[in-house]
Amino acid sequence: MKKICIFFLLSIIISVTALGLTGVFGVETTEGTGEYLRIHIRADSNEEDAQAVKYLVRDDVVNYLTPVVADCETKEEALASVSEKLLSIANVATATLRKNGFSYAAKASIKTEEFPTRTYDGYTLPAGEYSALIIELGSGEGDNWWCVVYPPLCFASPSGKNVIYKSKIAEIIGSWKNKRA
Repeated sequence: MKKICIFFLLSIIISVTALGLTGVFGVETTEGTGEYLRIHIRADSNEEDAQAVKYLVRDDVVNYLTPVVADCETKEEALASVSEKLLSIANVATATLRKNGFSYAAKASIKTEEFPTRTYDGYTLPAGEYSALIIELGSGEGDNWWCVVYPPLCFASPSGKNVIYKSKIAEIIGSWKNKRA
C-alpha cells in the first residue's frame, strides 16, 4: 500500500512539473526576476508592538510611493524615481514610528536580495534575486512584509491587516484577452 501511495504522489509531482503550474492550478508564472522592483519592510523585532507599527509604516510608505511610481513605464524609471526619494521614504517611515511612540528611526536603501516564490493576484514571481527597496525599522531584525513596487502589484488596505493585490499587468492582459474573444 505504501508503494502505491508513493507512486501516486510521485506521479502527481511529475505531472505538475511537466504540465507547468498554469495548466494544473490556473496560476501564471512570470519569466525572470529582472523586471520587478520589490519592497521589503523589516520590523525592529518580533514583539507585538514592533510588528503592528510595521504595518502602519507600510500603509504610509505605500501611500507615499503610489504617486512616485504611478507614471513609471519601466523598472528602470521606477528604480530611478524611488532612488531619488530614499531620504523622503526613510523620513515618512520614521515619522510614522515617532507618531506611534517609537524612538528608533528607519533607513531606506536599494539592494539586490534573494526572495522566495510568491504569488500576487494569480501571478507567481519565482524565487530569485530581485532589486528591492529595503526599509529597516530600527534594528530590522524582526519579521518582515514585502511586495512589489514595480509593476505596482500590491497596495495596503486601510485596516493594516490585509493586503489587497492589484496588477496593472493583469488588467492589460485581461483587456487584451477580451478584445480577442
